[in-house]
Amino acid sequence: MNKFDDREKSFEKKFAKDQELEFKVSARRNKYLGEWTATKLGKSDDQKQSYILELIKADMQEAGDEDVFRKVKKDFENSKMEIEDSEIRNQMSLALERAKEDFK
Repeated sequence: MNKFDDREKSFEKKFAKDQELEFKVSARRNKYLGEWTATKLGKSDDQKQSYILELIKADMQEAGDEDVFRKVKKDFENSKMEIEDSEIRNQMSLALERAKEDFK
């Protein structure tokens, strides 16, 4: 192999590692957001775990965070709870920062 091939392989490995880390951070963010949401909704411990899994699955529907936001917003609406969009987005940001810290 020449240096170019070695460099290309190195970039591919870094890309794969970065993608894996991004996935882990996103899943952890959803866990923290799910805990917050489930607590606000008054769910039991068992229900919280199920809800967290639902939220992680919801994040697989499309790229980006809007699928998660819509699920949380809809769940609050279905429970007749009025939570501002800004509060949900703020909690999403806080959960993301906490998740990033977990993987430093």
